[in-house]
Amino acid sequence: MTLLRAIIVEDSEDDLFLMVRVLKKGGFDVIYTRVDTVEDLHNALQDDKWQIVISDHAMPLCSAPEALQVLKKSGRDLPFIIVSGTIGEEVAVAAMKAGAHDYIMKDKMARLAPAVERELRDAELRKQHRKYQKQLEFLSLHDQLTGLYNRVYFDNEMGRLECGRQYPIMFLSADLNGFKLINDTMGLKEGDRVLKDCAEILSRPLRKGDVLARVGGDEFAALLPGAENLNGPGLLNNIRSAVDQHNRENSRLPFSVSLGYAVSSDPDKPLAVAYQEADKMMRLDKQNQTESARNQVVNALLAALFERDYIAGGHAERLEKLCLKMGKEISLEQDRLTALSLVAQVHDLGKVGIPDSILFKKGELTDEEWAIMRQHPEKGYRIAQTSPELTHVADLILRHHEKWDGTGYPLGLKGKEIPVECRILLIVDAYDAMTNDRPYRQAMSKQEAIKELKRNAGTQFDPNLIEIFLKIIG
Repeated sequence: MTLLRAIIVEDSEDDLFLMVRVLKKGGFDVIYTRVDTVEDLHNALQDDKWQIVISDHAMPLCSAPEALQVLKKSGRDLPFIIVSGTIGEEVAVAAMKAGAHDYIMKDKMARLAPAVERELRDAELRKQHRKYQKQLEFLSLHDQLTGLYNRVYFDNEMGRLECGRQYPIMFLSADLNGFKLINDTMGLKEGDRVLKDCAEILSRPLRKGDVLARVGGDEFAALLPGAENLNGPGLLNNIRSAVDQHNRENSRLPFSVSLGYAVSSDPDKPLAVAYQEADKMMRLDKQNQTESARNQVVNALLAALFERDYIAGGHAERLEKLCLKMGKEISLEQDRLTALSLVAQVHDLGKVGIPDSILFKKGELTDEEWAIMRQHPEKGYRIAQTSPELTHVADLILRHHEKWDGTGYPLGLKGKEIPVECRILLIVDAYDAMTNDRPYRQAMSKQEAIKELKRNAGTQFDPNLIEIFLKIIG
């Protein structure tokens, strides 16, 4: 049976029991309250549990039209059904025009249960429509990701405050530094997380009536009316302190924010001028800290790289040692040896942007997972290009998976088109991978690894360098 919670406006106990009996026969488990005065109906409507109002038409203390008016004033959208033995067609039509959803003659009570079922269904549809409309209204004025106001609302609010009585008005302009780098290397999901964290931090020092909006991809702005008691530099310092604290508590991927503010005290001066001044101050702040902000992100990514399980096992150190032996054996110049040493440590930097579920998967990767894995040289290249300490090895990071026969990635280079540092690294990396445990397989013996290197000389590996490497490892 379907549970039905009904307010029944009825002064006759016999008619009440008749309605309840008919509804139960129609498949409803009825929970009801009976009222017969306007005041009792008003009080009953304060309880949100009721789903419907069923009312007799003519009663001494509360007629159906009066009950309908009480329901309307309550703001509740409940079905209202009139049940009467005396209502005429003209009265019934007038009641429907006034807002009643149906009327049932007492000599046709079999219609009551189907009418209730229909009106409950229609009421649920109206409820869902209102919910959908509220969502659309919210989205039209808010940023879906952060929940902040959007640019449309911000501009409208600025227009509303223009020439009003809430001067002085402070503007705050904020821009998330290094956001493109975070998106390119760590992915959109991580970028979204940083955006939400930034939005939450920016909102902390603001007052209830202030307006904070996401006005661009990585740009935020705030309107602070009635700002006579606000301290602009203090506000910016509070935000920077909150960001610093967040970074200490969430060291995996720190972020920084460029900030600016301006105050408009003259109602005759367009507010847009003050907003532009705040934005200009923010961009100057951005110029002053862009390099340090990028280095902060890169250093965090490097730290994440060295926390990876196979890195912690000494992978980078073993690669650096063997690569330098190879480089010296072929008489590389000192600057190239230095680059080789560095790229041996950071060549997999782009893997910080690869999900652990792929990176440490036990078993073979699917084609889709391989496509994601093969993105790491380009991710690493983009990271390295933003760091003064890594710029000179960015091209080596990009090319470290190129193969001698041209079947490597991402550029498909072949033979001596591939930098010798990358050809060395490819051999050493493969040997280390084969002779140490990985999530997807156990280590080979040294003899098995040598056999595999020889088998792939001339296809995957530079055959001349293979001979040199085999001499080195004895």
